[in-house]
Amino acid sequence: MNAPACRFCRAPLTTDFVDLGDQPLANAYLTEAQLKAGTERAYSLRTRVCGSCFLVQADDPVAAEHIFDDGYAYFSSYSPSWVAHAKRYAEAMTARFGLGPQSLVVEVASNDGYLLQHFKALGVPVLGVEPTANTAEAAIERGVPTRVMFFNAASAHALAGEGVAADLMAGNNVLAHVPDIGDFVAGFPIVLKPEGVLTFEFPHLLNLIDLVQFDTIYHEHYSYLSLLAVEKVLRANGLRPFDVELLPTHGGSLRLFSCRMDAAHAETQALRELRAREADAGLADLATYRGFTERVEAVRASFLAFLAKARAEGKVVAAYGAAAKGNTFLNYCGVTTQDIVASFDANPHKQNRYLPGTHVPIHAPERIKEIRPDYVVIMPWNLKDEIMEQLAYIRDWGGRFVIASPETRVLD
Repeated sequence: MNAPACRFCRAPLTTDFVDLGDQPLANAYLTEAQLKAGTERAYSLRTRVCGSCFLVQADDPVAAEHIFDDGYAYFSSYSPSWVAHAKRYAEAMTARFGLGPQSLVVEVASNDGYLLQHFKALGVPVLGVEPTANTAEAAIERGVPTRVMFFNAASAHALAGEGVAADLMAGNNVLAHVPDIGDFVAGFPIVLKPEGVLTFEFPHLLNLIDLVQFDTIYHEHYSYLSLLAVEKVLRANGLRPFDVELLPTHGGSLRLFSCRMDAAHAETQALRELRAREADAGLADLATYRGFTERVEAVRASFLAFLAKARAEGKVVAAYGAAAKGNTFLNYCGVTTQDIVASFDANPHKQNRYLPGTHVPIHAPERIKEIRPDYVVIMPWNLKDEIMEQLAYIRDWGGRFVIASPETRVLD
């Protein structure tokens, strides 16, 4: 069988990164009727690395419009720490680039207005571009103008034809979500002003490898990103990076500042240092990507050993955070309701549904006190501190928190 082609440079993909087997869509939470119907589907979740541009990428057996539809359940505003992160970004960008009433900030994949609301509060005009109608509706209800559309070169031309020209464009945790990363990035210089700034935030591939963050791999994430690969995509579309910030979000992310090729923004030392760090880590060497599967299997073995011990001791195990990353992890581990009795999540759009694949029921956090689990596994480990503070009361009955990545640990 012929090797598939790289979604960016079209070179043949001949090197596997990790294969997580067949999995359901990570954000396809089931209603009781859907669970009883038994029609849930699973799709291959296999990733490879391009030996030419070094873009790590998943096969795409599911069309994007079937993932990001009106039933999409991720609403950014249900994470207080993420909303606070967005507010800090708005304040910092407004100050750094002198944004004001004559400026325009455009966010692509603006979700429920979690970020643009902060620019609006600062008196800066905003426009959201969001493909999922239900989250866009939530943004509009909070006063954030939003266009419901997928962003690409064609839709960017349509926006520019309406006079949309941005001083700042933002794409937070969206670059990984687009099947055609080249066509997506091609839209930004069309809408960006000559000296405008574009920022992307995305989990850094280097952390995924170093910390075995395989649970960030799911069907919504078509690509897994390094500066090395993203810079190639930017330059192929008339853009260049000029600065970078290292962020703690999502287990370690990059905030990459970019502009048009002929803009005046000077390249920073921070960017040069990150290029050197990736080179030293071997991200331009296929050998770096080989052997990742064995490390992933070791993480699974550690978690399954914890579950077996808890079950033997008659302990009740629950999960907190019906997160997509948690669904990848639990399905890869083959978890059932015999292992984890319930999941809890603050997002009402997920409550009274079931986790995809494992069919663990999702409850409101208030029910934790009713079920009184001995262990609460924190699935969105990037929000560990926030969640442990919110649920500190589980210690009243001797409950303990568990983190499963990069190895299973019961926290004191």
